[in-house]
Amino acid sequence: MKRPLLLSLFILTAFVTSCKNEKPREKHYGLIADKGMVVSAREEASRIGVEIMKKGGNAFDALIATDMALNVTYPFAGSIGGGGFMVYRKADGEIGALDYREKAPLAASRDMYLDENGAPIDSLSRQGGLAVGVPGSIAGMYAIHDKLGSLPMEEILQPVIELAQKGFVITDNQLGRFQRLAETFEKVNGKRILFSEGFLKNDSLTAKKSGDTLKNPKLAETFRRLAANGKAEFYEGETGQKLVAFMQSKGGILTLEDLKAYEAVWRKPIVSNYKGLKVIGMPPPSSGGVCLAQILKMIEPYDLAAYGHNTEKSIQVITEAERRAYADRSFYLGDPDFNDIPIDKLTSASYASERMENFSFEHATPSVEIEHGAIPGYESMETTHYSIIDQYGNAIAVTTTLNGAYGSKLYADELGFFLNNEMDDFSVKPGSPNMFGLIGAEANAVEPGKRMLSSMTPTIVEKDGKLWMSVGTPGGSTIITSVLQTLLNVSAYDMTMQEAVDAPRFHHQWLPDNVIFEPQSFDAKLLESLTAKGYSTVQEKSVILGKVDGILVMPSGKLEGGADHRGDDTAVGF
Repeated sequence: MKRPLLLSLFILTAFVTSCKNEKPREKHYGLIADKGMVVSAREEASRIGVEIMKKGGNAFDALIATDMALNVTYPFAGSIGGGGFMVYRKADGEIGALDYREKAPLAASRDMYLDENGAPIDSLSRQGGLAVGVPGSIAGMYAIHDKLGSLPMEEILQPVIELAQKGFVITDNQLGRFQRLAETFEKVNGKRILFSEGFLKNDSLTAKKSGDTLKNPKLAETFRRLAANGKAEFYEGETGQKLVAFMQSKGGILTLEDLKAYEAVWRKPIVSNYKGLKVIGMPPPSSGGVCLAQILKMIEPYDLAAYGHNTEKSIQVITEAERRAYADRSFYLGDPDFNDIPIDKLTSASYASERMENFSFEHATPSVEIEHGAIPGYESMETTHYSIIDQYGNAIAVTTTLNGAYGSKLYADELGFFLNNEMDDFSVKPGSPNMFGLIGAEANAVEPGKRMLSSMTPTIVEKDGKLWMSVGTPGGSTIITSVLQTLLNVSAYDMTMQEAVDAPRFHHQWLPDNVIFEPQSFDAKLLESLTAKGYSTVQEKSVILGKVDGILVMPSGKLEGGADHRGDDTAVGF
C-alpha cells in the first residue's frame, strides 16, 4: 500500500515542481502610452487626432479630426459621403450613442430594385446613383462637436485641410486596391477620376506606385467651406447643391430636401453584462450591440477559458451562439423609428438560455433547423473603425462606412469624395441576401426616410466600474463576430490588446451555413473534426475577417493600442 502512495506523492511533487519551473508565456504588447491614444486605419489620421489632444482638445475633438483625416487618406471607407455610429463613455461614467447612419431618400420605394418579375437587380443597389443613401457623417460630426467638443471646429479641421492639400503616401495595400478598381471607377463615373488616373494598366507614362504622394485639392476646398460655414454648408449650401446636381446627373434620386431633412440621432446604448464586464454597444439601426449582447449571454454559461483559445469546444460554442443571434437579426432588427424591436427580450439571459437549449457538443445544429426565436406578440463589408481615449479619461468607439469598397464607386470630383452604396443594406427584397449574404425581413424593407440596418459594432467595455476597453472593426457581416472574439481574447484567454486583434478569427452568420476560417491559421485536424460533426468549414485564400482597432486600459493605468496587422492600421499615443 505504501509503494503506490509514495509513487503518487512523487508524481504530484514532480508535477508541482514542473509547474513552478514552467516559464510564463511571453506576451506581445502593442504601443503603450501614458495619456492618450488614437488607433485608426491610417497613421496620418491617428497622428492628427493625437495632435489635437496635445493642444488640449478632448477625445471628441480628436474624433472629428481623425474621422475627417480618414476621408483624405482612406477613401476606401472613410468618407463624408457615408455615415456611421459612435459610442462614448465620459470620464465621469456618462455613456451615450450617436446614430448618423445614412437614410433612404424621400423618393425611395419598396420595390425600386426589383425587375418586372419581382426579382432583385443587384447592380442597382450596389453601384451608381440609385445605390446612394442620404449621407450622415457631417451631421454626426457637428452633433458631436455641439454637445461634447471643446476646440473650435476651424482649429480641428485645419490640419485635415493641410493634409488634403499636401497629400498622403500611397501604401502597398492602397495601390493594389486602386489598381483593381480603376476600370470600375471609370465605368461607373463615365470618365477618369483622381483614383483611376495613373492606376490603369495602360497608364504606363503616368503610372503611380507605392510611396507616391496623392493630393486631393478639391476635398481641401470642401473642408474649407465646412470650416467657414458649418453643417449647413453640406446640407443646403454650395457643397450640398453641388452634391445634388452631381447625383441627379448620375441617375440618383437624392434631393436638397433630403439633405435639409437629415439629422443625426442620439440614442440609448445597449448595455449588457458578461462575467463581470459591462459591455456598452450601439443600438439599432445597428445590429451590433444587440447581437453582441445576445451572443455573450448565450456563451456565458460555458467556460471558454478552460476550453482554450480556438479549440474545438470554444469554436462550437461561439459558432452556435453566432448562428442563433444572426437568425434573430435577420427577422427582428431594423430602424427603431419604423419598427418596434423587442430589445429587452432579445438580450435577456432567459431568452439566451432558450436559444441554446438544443445545442450539443456532439454535432452541429444545421441552420435550416434554426429560425428566429419565438417572442410573443411579434411575427459592409467596407467600413473603418477607430478608437480614442484622451488624457481626461473620455473614450470613444466609432465605426463609419461607405458600405462596399469605395461605396457606389461614384466620385463627386468637384467635392473630392466617394458616395456610399448603403441602400444595399436594406432588404431589397425580404428573404433575398445582400452583398454580404445577410438576409433581412420586413423590418428592414426599403421605406422613404428610413435608416438601413447595419452590422457596425463600436463597443466600449468597463471592468470593475472603470473604463477598460474601446474596440471595433470594419468587415460587413463579420464585424460583430470579430469584435466578439477580440473581446474574448483579452477577457477569457488573457491576451494583450495587440495579441487579441492579431489572433486568427472565424465567422458564422446563420446563412449561408458555413463557418469561415481565416486561411492557413487553423490546424487541419481541428477542421476535419468539426467537419465530422456536421460543420461546413470554409477557408478562402483572400478572406480577411475584420481589421480590429482597440485600446486597452492596463492595470497600471497606461494605454495599450492594438492596431490590426491585416491593414495599414496604426496606434499613436502620448
